[in-house]
Amino acid sequence: MDSGNKTAIELLEDLRARRVTATELLEQTIQRAEYVAETYNPFSVKLYDRAREAAAKADELLAQGLGGPLCGLPITIKESQWLAGVPLTSGSRTEKDVIPQETSAAIQRLEEAGAVIFAKTTCPEYCLTGTTSSELFGTTTNPWNRERTCGGSSGGAGVAVATGAGTLSLGGDGGGSIRIPAAFCGIVGFKPSYQAVPREPCNPSWSTIVSYGPMARTVADARLMYSVIAANNDEHAYVDSLNAHALQPISLAGQKIIISEDLGLAPIDDDVRMTFRRIIAQLKEAGAEVIYDHPHLPSSVIAWATSAMYDTWSFQKEKDAPLAGLEQGTLDSMTFGASITEDEFNAAEDHREAIHGAYQAMFERNNCTTFITPTLGVEAFKHSLRHPKYVGSTRISYPWLDWASFMYDANLTGMPACAIPMGLGDEGLPLSIQIQGPRGTDATVLNIAEQLEKVIGWDNSPKDSAAEPKADTGPDEFNEDEGKGIINQMKRARALLSQLRGTVTK
Repeated sequence: MDSGNKTAIELLEDLRARRVTATELLEQTIQRAEYVAETYNPFSVKLYDRAREAAAKADELLAQGLGGPLCGLPITIKESQWLAGVPLTSGSRTEKDVIPQETSAAIQRLEEAGAVIFAKTTCPEYCLTGTTSSELFGTTTNPWNRERTCGGSSGGAGVAVATGAGTLSLGGDGGGSIRIPAAFCGIVGFKPSYQAVPREPCNPSWSTIVSYGPMARTVADARLMYSVIAANNDEHAYVDSLNAHALQPISLAGQKIIISEDLGLAPIDDDVRMTFRRIIAQLKEAGAEVIYDHPHLPSSVIAWATSAMYDTWSFQKEKDAPLAGLEQGTLDSMTFGASITEDEFNAAEDHREAIHGAYQAMFERNNCTTFITPTLGVEAFKHSLRHPKYVGSTRISYPWLDWASFMYDANLTGMPACAIPMGLGDEGLPLSIQIQGPRGTDATVLNIAEQLEKVIGWDNSPKDSAAEPKADTGPDEFNEDEGKGIINQMKRARALLSQLRGTVTK
């Protein structure tokens, strides 16, 4: 049997029916992964021998009609996630000798469910950027166009799934790091509610904004992976809610859904705007009640960057030589983090409550729990750029004029957010739409996303642009002023942080 274009759910059905063994499926996946590795570079560590042992055990269980919900399915996990006995570099040369002795709870759940982990996927140094390139692993390229970024920081995961090198990958999202590569690679990426997925043991930084979540080619596959890694807690019964929704699927007909194409502030390219409007028209035709509204907030990038970079430096500075051996972009981020005072950090943390309150008010005044926006306002840009030069008519300059304005609120509030493909842009690259809801509404977000996925009708078969290379006419120069100069931004950052303190409401 050729696994070909099959989804995770279809492959699991084949495994249960013994149309393919776990060992056979793994070898097919490895063969595909070797080609993908050579072509797009999405893997940081290959775990083939370990995976072969796991597949053999899965076959023993499957032969007896046993095994968990993912038994025998080849998957990948992110380089920054803990797997006992396997290197944990987080994309940095400075961490190349780190080998954890424990495994993240989420990964334990995957392996207990029978998943076969055959590789770890690339990320940028310390997962600090929305692109995936590092001096340690090189550049991971986009399967739609190898001259373009795959996004980040879970870029390798996005590429592995998009190219068919495994149907599922575990990503991590602290500021769009699941949703950005999902958008650029044309796949589904789900950031669960904060603490819906147990992560510990894990790297200590960004502990209040990161969620681990599934990356897949279909919402149904993402839900399956999420059902394995999620856990009920004192605040929300995530697993119970998934089971309840499975018994009573949601229809778009009659659903009240809040829509915003730009949050009233986000720069957005015309092709993204027009495609988004077309999808919303289809949503209306499906019977949904569309409400145009947004949280009426300024950009959250200042609050996010302040909290994230201060937190990053607070752990990094405890090392004996905290700046030694780091890449220039990482040094810039560390320098920024070191410049932030405790008062400024506290102001940013307080502002998170204002953001949460604005979203809560939006959902309450419209009496609904679904909010849809674009995922990003732009198609994937060149590897030679850290960020696009322009989005729409807005020039993007580091660090505050942000190109990922739709990302941060879900991390700062802990809301679930699911990115799904919505079409192709003017350059033939994927565009994405994002479904969000209040914290704890993960099952609803996934159900709405699945219904919208059906309306859109995206072709979710694996992508391999290398088979049909296309000329790329996009800009290819690297602008040094855009790739460095954070020190020159400090005075401006300080003024903006002062403004932030003045906007905090309690």
